[in-house]
Amino acid sequence: MKWVYLAFGIALFVKMLVFPNFAMEGEIGTIAEVVAAETGVPNAVSGIILRNRLYDTGFEVMVFTLAIMGVRFLLSDEHPSKEVKQFTDSPSIVLARLGATIAALIGIELAIRGHLSPGGGFAAGVAGGTAIGLVAIVSSPQWMDAIYKKWNAAILEKVSVLIFFMLACLSLIGIQLPYGEFGTLFSGGWITILNILVAIKVALGSWAAILIFIRYRGLL
Repeated sequence: MKWVYLAFGIALFVKMLVFPNFAMEGEIGTIAEVVAAETGVPNAVSGIILRNRLYDTGFEVMVFTLAIMGVRFLLSDEHPSKEVKQFTDSPSIVLARLGATIAALIGIELAIRGHLSPGGGFAAGVAGGTAIGLVAIVSSPQWMDAIYKKWNAAILEKVSVLIFFMLACLSLIGIQLPYGEFGTLFSGGWITILNILVAIKVALGSWAAILIFIRYRGLL
């Protein structure tokens, strides 16, 4: 049987070498232009993710939510760690806080302008989670947990998910906001709002996971 697989693999490789690529020249550019025109945003990737493939993006948000819930469930029966390992020297603290500030600013930029330039909600959320992680490795766990509870981050995370799916449903049934002027900040209909909601969800979900790992593992 392995010879059949080997022969099929060789035949597929020969096919890729011998037969030409039937894709037309300039097709990629044309597709990007069509997506930009249909979605009202210059960033065709954001247009595809948050309009053409909104079903997939919704399930990606759902998978991330389930992952955070899984972390909480799997570690719920464990005893909190008595020792938390973190950086205590001044140079590390300064560098971590500086890096966190830069990452947070980049996250905000990617969230609000992700439909105009490379970026978007997931990238913004990762930048925000990175900022939170950098602060966590040089700060008191009690302080991090107190801030998380003070700002009701857990509730805000859940609300952002609910609003995301509500707006996604409106978009999928054809109810759209006005696209506005192409290339401006307030353009693209629901896409700008969906980007911000995804960024909030990913950043706050990362914060929750970080706190759980610090509490039960003593480190990130």
